Amino acid sequence: MSVKRQWTTKIGTPLLLVALLLSAACTQAPTEIQTISSAGINPDLKALAIREVRKLQANGQRVWCVPFARNASGVNIRGNANTWWGKAEGSYARGKKPVSGAVMAFTATSSNPMGHIAVVSEVVTPREIRVDHANWKRDKISLRMSVIDVSDANDWSKVRLESQEDSYGRVYPVTGFIYPDSADSWQDKSHMAPVFAFAAAPLPVN
Repeated sequence: MSVKRQWTTKIGTPLLLVALLLSAACTQAPTEIQTISSAGINPDLKALAIREVRKLQANGQRVWCVPFARNASGVNIRGNANTWWGKAEGSYARGKKPVSGAVMAFTATSSNPMGHIAVVSEVVTPREIRVDHANWKRDKISLRMSVIDVSDANDWSKVRLESQEDSYGRVYPVTGFIYPDSADSWQDKSHMAPVFAFAAAPLPVN
């Protein structure tokens, strides 16, 4: 073998392997897709909330939306669901935009005088979220239930829930969202463009 061929073999083979690895990396689908909706979820709190419900069910006790939402979100408010929005003022940040980990406060009505609260588990689109909550169906927990915004202004003041698969029920009024952040530390990010999913792939350089 000539010196020239030896040099080509020694240098060319590693370069070829590197090129193959790079091309494979570029063609592979991302192994992990991160979503903005998973940013605020605390899996330990959610697991705690579910465990507490299981204990109540095992003992034949009632399951309520308030203890579940408090355990799952870390928003430490006491009292009926219809009092949470008012009690959050000054202690927790509040707003009209769904954020993962926030508590969704339903407005009390004549048919639902105690109100209802749920925890946002995922922001799917500007018009759809998923929630975890308890006692929507008596003494049970509903995880990742789809909720769609049907308000004219897209302000989440009116929603419908997918109580049955591919079937959304009646319209329910919503007062807003209570965020786990304290009122003092909250920074309004409403001016930022919404981002719902992104992959960790590098952007092309011009």
